[in-house]
Amino acid sequence: MHGRYIKFLFEISGWFQKLLKSRLLSAQDEEEAKVTKPSMASVCNVSASAVSSPGTAQSKPLHPPSALSSQQRWSKKYDVLVCNSLVDSDIEEALRLVSFLEASPRGLRCFLQQRDDCPGGAASTELCQAVQNSHIWALLVTPHFLQDDWCKYIMHLALAEGFMSHRIIPLIQNLTCSQIPPELKFFFHIDLNNNPERGYSLLNQTVLQYLKELVKK
Repeated sequence: MHGRYIKFLFEISGWFQKLLKSRLLSAQDEEEAKVTKPSMASVCNVSASAVSSPGTAQSKPLHPPSALSSQQRWSKKYDVLVCNSLVDSDIEEALRLVSFLEASPRGLRCFLQQRDDCPGGAASTELCQAVQNSHIWALLVTPHFLQDDWCKYIMHLALAEGFMSHRIIPLIQNLTCSQIPPELKFFFHIDLNNNPERGYSLLNQTVLQYLKELVKK
């Protein structure tokens, strides 16, 4: 009887040890789970903060408007007024220039008298309005230009409108520097004699630079 009692006590003791051991292991597993596995709420918080934190693509400020989309540019109807004589060779050169400036990606707005004058309107009125509504005045100065009274008229209109304002750009073709009209000798000019397309690109850059300066004012 006494031996059975002792055996019973040993069995009870072993059962309590197993129960205690299983409780300790369960508690240890829970602690490890808390350390190694973040909660769903913390994952959501991290994801939300990553999306809304500054420096991400969504929070970057938009690029400021370019010179071509500024209000200052659209304050006038034309970016460039091209003045040329009505001799065929000069008209062809002016059309090539305008086609270059208006083509994508440049997209400048040009006024060309023989193309854009309003039918039935007074030539002097149309030209005065075009000069006033243009940012830059590009004068295609050729031997025929020097003999054309309308070209001289537009040149003097431009000089009166914005003398020494960086808005008058003489384009010299089939002339030497000594043949440039006295009124234009002190203006920066573009030489179209050797490489016309390079001159077109230079005029485009000059117009863009002028429009950028308008934005800064």
